[in-house]
Amino acid sequence: MQTLDFTVNDLQGRPVDLKQYAGKVVLVVNTASRCGFTPQYEGLERLYQTYRDQGLVVLGFPCNQFGHQEPGEATEIAQFCELRFGVSFPLFEKIEVNGKAAHPFYQQLKSAAPGLLGTEAIKWNFTKFLIGRDGQPKRRYASTDTPLRLVPDIEAELTRYEATVAEYIAGTLDEDVFRVYRLNNGVYGQRQGGHNQMVRVKIPYGKVTA
Repeated sequence: MQTLDFTVNDLQGRPVDLKQYAGKVVLVVNTASRCGFTPQYEGLERLYQTYRDQGLVVLGFPCNQFGHQEPGEATEIAQFCELRFGVSFPLFEKIEVNGKAAHPFYQQLKSAAPGLLGTEAIKWNFTKFLIGRDGQPKRRYASTDTPLRLVPDIEAELTRYEATVAEYIAGTLDEDVFRVYRLNNGVYGQRQGGHNQMVRVKIPYGKVTA
């Protein structure tokens, strides 16, 4: 199962297929409204506004597991985030991120990007995960890592892949080519070869929109 192969509910209780964010750089954050790190909402929104047109999306997941610092209902959370910090990036309904009741999406994230010394458990509010355009988690960040400190990694991921899912669906790329990326000497994709081996293929620049 891929990292984004999950459906979660937004703050209005509507199901959202996370696969719609495939091909984007995704920053996932477990949030809380009454935490010392809550002002990071402002920095997260700034990241979203700065890089959204380049392919970044920030996904906020309220969680009440750490110091009971997210006790509010969905409407309270939505109003607080919008009025206090002007949050416009997607927010989802309150979930658990640790323990047996942890959402499967977070179980997958924690397993793919463990923390210090290989521990999977989320330590506190505003732990962050960066997922690349290829759908793979690239790095986990601690609560103390401010949104500004993530900028170099975000910019690197935004420029790493040249093709988007929309181009793939539109047939711009050969249908058996996926995971498109740029190297110093050209643009490449990967296709499935014999014995489940990955084969690298060069893609003409004309087939890829920068």
